[in-house]
Amino acid sequence: MSTPNDQYDVSSIRVLSGLEAIRLRPAMYIGSTDADGLHHLLFEVVSNAVDEALAGHCTRIDVTLHEDGSCEVSDDGRGIPTEIHSDTGRPAAEVVLTAMHAGGKFTGGAYAVSGGLHGVGLNCVNALSDWLTVEIQRGGRRWTQRYERGEIRTELTDAGETAERGTRLRFRPDPTIFSVDAVDREVVARRLRELAFLHPGIRIQISDRRAGVDETYEYKDGILGFVAWLNRARTALHPAPIHLLEEIDGARVELAMQWTTAYNEDIASYVNSIPTPQGGTHIEGLKLALTRTVHRFAVERELLNEDLGEEIAGYDVREGLTTVLSVQMPDPEFASQTKSKLSTPEMTGIVEAMVTRGFRAALEADADRAAIIVGKAIEASRARLAARRASERAQYVSVDQVASKEVYKKQFGIRSKNWHASAQWIANDELLAQHASMCEVSPDARVLDACCGSGVVGNAFKGRVKHITGLDITPEMAALASTRLDEVVLGDVYDIPFEDETFDLVVNREVLHLLPRPEKPVGEIMRVLKPGAQFIVGQILPFSPIDSPWMFRIFKKKQPLVFNMFQEEDFRELLEKAGFQNITMTEHLLWESIDVWIDTHETTSLHRHEIREMFYNAPAEVREVHPFKVHPDGRIDDCWRWCIFSGYKPE
Repeated sequence: MSTPNDQYDVSSIRVLSGLEAIRLRPAMYIGSTDADGLHHLLFEVVSNAVDEALAGHCTRIDVTLHEDGSCEVSDDGRGIPTEIHSDTGRPAAEVVLTAMHAGGKFTGGAYAVSGGLHGVGLNCVNALSDWLTVEIQRGGRRWTQRYERGEIRTELTDAGETAERGTRLRFRPDPTIFSVDAVDREVVARRLRELAFLHPGIRIQISDRRAGVDETYEYKDGILGFVAWLNRARTALHPAPIHLLEEIDGARVELAMQWTTAYNEDIASYVNSIPTPQGGTHIEGLKLALTRTVHRFAVERELLNEDLGEEIAGYDVREGLTTVLSVQMPDPEFASQTKSKLSTPEMTGIVEAMVTRGFRAALEADADRAAIIVGKAIEASRARLAARRASERAQYVSVDQVASKEVYKKQFGIRSKNWHASAQWIANDELLAQHASMCEVSPDARVLDACCGSGVVGNAFKGRVKHITGLDITPEMAALASTRLDEVVLGDVYDIPFEDETFDLVVNREVLHLLPRPEKPVGEIMRVLKPGAQFIVGQILPFSPIDSPWMFRIFKKKQPLVFNMFQEEDFRELLEKAGFQNITMTEHLLWESIDVWIDTHETTSLHRHEIREMFYNAPAEVREVHPFKVHPDGRIDDCWRWCIFSGYKPE
């Protein structure tokens, strides 16, 4: 049985005229009808003014946000042509505003380079506006015209003489199209500021009549100043950004980059002043050049241990990098009308060749800067390896501490003065009770608290066992532990000063990540346990392999003696290889104040700053798996995943 929905014949074919297609499917042209799409309208108009600047005919751009929700953009460029267009018999300005794929960006004569290429920018603005007015000052005359929802309401009218020139376009977005009714001044200001950096010498002003705010952006140092501004709240690793500029095959490629102590990369890219947040072929060339140049530089200077399979990946090189890449080129190809991604294939090779030459020369010209940049990449690479593999250490630190008894004694001797106040976990009753609840030895058992610290772990087992002995290398810690345990012995966990098969239970917490070759102290613990005896050990572990490298970097900056960031399977394997059986694990989540935790003598002020930045700028994938809170005042609370393992020596 036929229904109206089943019918498909000539009457089903609809031809959209004028700007109907844009109004019917606006997202096809501006990406969305939410705030992003609304701002896209304004930025299309601004882009036309910028194109005049690129052509050398505009020195001033003014943006006004009016109280009625309308937006106005004016410039001192050449003004849209008002003469009659030969093909249409209508004024050229009217054609630009009403005819699809019409404009001055196709022939290449009026604009050598431009951002508006598809000839639908102003069409979209006109079609999706409740109303639009245009004022053109050109050839000594002033012309005006009004549109409503893309339809002509007045003819292009000569309004008299003028000594000025340029275009003024004012429009109010159609509230029946958009889900929001006003542009955000901060969003607009951010875009205008970056345009001012990209075009040094041009004055760009925003006037928000709604709030009575006026701001002017005008910069002389271009993208070098842009990088400095982006890094204003970051700590730079070298004083001045690296600046590269070349013209290749008709394209002008300019790059400024500077490494910081931050964890994330910050890459801002532009093609003919249009931002390309989704990257594209120019970014592919940049990334290839950076990775290959740094890796080759490190290999040539024998900075990598190739026997261990060390290599520098792209994200290692870009960790902490702030860069601005600006490309100006004729006829770029974009992935869509929103121009968020460049797809011109030859730009990959052009940018890669330019950056490879310039970056290599910059590294060779400044040995100190090269050491910082390449060294940071090596540190990031080794941190990944150390986070993935138990017992492997991130060795690149400018001045690293050598693991020795004296280093441990000195550091933890000082820490003993504020030991319990330095972290929530040290004396947390719930965490200690979790350790004690796993105890399955007889009440007359003899216990060793290995690396006992202040003795709080061993003390948690009181009432469950007969005698608790503490072992620590630090006299100050031993003195603290002696107030809690039955006895405390000074000694080294690598060579435990007790006979074989002495103890019924050994307990340990949050020490093995500080020890190189952790399998050796675990083997010593196995040696002093009686057959069938129990080992209970607690350790902070990542939530997943995703947050592991991030956590390792934080712990390494907090505590230079950190050697390992175990995964759960790594830690279990460590116990199994030592011979422990019947291994079980319980998990306890505990929130820590990072600000308190890093306020200790072994953490430098620079590393404290870097740690906070790593939380502030944590990647989205880390945030998805690792809970933490950054409070409005900047305080940071982190959720630590405590894993308490129990294992038994074979009978």
